[in-house]
Amino acid sequence: MGSVSALAESEPVESVPSGRVSTMTETAAPIRVIVVDDDPMVVTGIKGILAPHPNIETVASASSGEEALDQVALHFPDLVLMDIRMPGIGGIEAIARLVNSVRPPKVVALTSFDTDDYLLRALQAGAAGFLLKDIGPVDLAEAIGRVHSGEPILSPRSLKRLISKTTSSQDQRQQREAEELLAELTERELQIAIRVAQGLSNQEIADAMFMSQATVKTHLNRINVKLDTNNRVHIAVLVERARISQTDGMRAAE
Repeated sequence: MGSVSALAESEPVESVPSGRVSTMTETAAPIRVIVVDDDPMVVTGIKGILAPHPNIETVASASSGEEALDQVALHFPDLVLMDIRMPGIGGIEAIARLVNSVRPPKVVALTSFDTDDYLLRALQAGAAGFLLKDIGPVDLAEAIGRVHSGEPILSPRSLKRLISKTTSSQDQRQQREAEELLAELTERELQIAIRVAQGLSNQEIADAMFMSQATVKTHLNRINVKLDTNNRVHIAVLVERARISQTDGMRAAE
């Protein structure tokens, strides 16, 4: 549930530059999207927001989890924007079913309810992102491009709360374990891990460290192997547990 006016307000996705609209090139096939929300005004609003972007095509919409499953089976989209609270099976169950389907799309939870319970359940169900409906129009299009390119994404408030929740009860043993894991990284990998914890996108990391996005992705793959992690949130949690700051990373690079 939500309102079109809320969608037009401006909580940016963490570190999304407002000038970039899509990570796709003009010659690439558009990202095929299905919008799922039980409020028809929200669906209309999202469609209107995405319509000006030639690299994004809204191929269908649905008003329930069951209808979402049917529409995905019919259209095989690249990405689904999924409301959480809906009649029937609801968004969480629909996410779980979609990510385990034969041709699973990437699913982004798009909700008005910024709670730990919804956030954790959506991520556990397999969501590739968790965004709030007060996200700005340009940032929503940018987020779709980032998720489509394989970059999981959370709203800034959700990312900070998730890290805080995960690290608030840590003890010295957990801190030492995190420090030992991060010690396995090269100086450059540590710098990238710190910037991931700050919420920077791959492009922003590339710009800050004077390298290509492809090089950043290569480093992130190596970081995940060394830390035994599988996404950016886990990397960020380890950095926070180790209490490593940008200053610490700069000293390590000297």
